[in-house]
Amino acid sequence: MAPLAPRSGDAIFASVERVNAELFTLTYGAIVRQLLTDLEEVEEVNKQLEQMGYNIGIRLIDEFLAKSNVSRCTDFKETAEVIAKVGFKMFLGVTASVSNWDADGTCCSIILEDNPLVDFVELPDTCQGLYYCNVLSGVIRGALEMVSMKTEVTWVRDMLRGDDAFELQVKLLKQVPEEYPYKDDE
Repeated sequence: MAPLAPRSGDAIFASVERVNAELFTLTYGAIVRQLLTDLEEVEEVNKQLEQMGYNIGIRLIDEFLAKSNVSRCTDFKETAEVIAKVGFKMFLGVTASVSNWDADGTCCSIILEDNPLVDFVELPDTCQGLYYCNVLSGVIRGALEMVSMKTEVTWVRDMLRGDDAFELQVKLLKQVPEEYPYKDDE
């Protein structure tokens, strides 16, 4: 039997079970609002959202690999393209683009033209330091860590702050060699 071909983000998005987008957006908003109430400091909320995203990402990668039939990426550039074209489409229904590569090929920007997490959202003046979608940076960091890539993911542009797009900078810090729990030759 021939190996399965990788599925596009559109094909996966069409076949997965979805929740109502408004329910998803409002639920996420309620979580952010509760964190703001409980933690009071915007920087603490940013850290908590990133950590929540990280915890989601380390679990989400299993579903992504199972449903997308994507084989091992050859380099970080290919990995970033798969995240932008397949991952974002599969889980959020949006496609992102990858640009602004550095000379080493270890740092790039993932740009979202549309972001379903921010529908119905306006940040009050007291929350100007808030990265409302910081959960996404954590998801990317957690998922990449599970495939042996230590990364740093930060927001560069945010439409809630008046920018023209949502831009995440993804920087590869270290490619972690895979370790096996036992030696096969003994």
